[in-house]
Amino acid sequence: MVHRDLKLENIIIDDRNNLKLIDFGFSVTSFPGQRLKIFCGTPNYMAPEICQRKEYCGFGADIWALGVIIYVMLTGTHPFKGVNEKDLFSKISRGLFRVPETIDFEAK
Repeated sequence: MVHRDLKLENIIIDDRNNLKLIDFGFSVTSFPGQRLKIFCGTPNYMAPEICQRKEYCGFGADIWALGVIIYVMLTGTHPFKGVNEKDLFSKISRGLFRVPETIDFEAK
């Protein structure tokens, strides 16, 4: 199962401090090696191949989104910003981002 819309807004904490994923509207069953074609998700969390509208591995796209989530949790900001969606996708596709010096080496 791949979620395909992992983002901070889709993670909740219950009364026992357990993290839970919500909103499985874009989720699908996917098998190892299977390539997906549907363009979906939230732009700031999309993997480069989705931004480029290429076939993609759902598991890899979810791992990318988890990396973005961790970056936002550590820095309070998204790693990629654009003036519009086209600019954002271009920056994500290049994969260049800066980790602030204030972030621990272990966290980097």
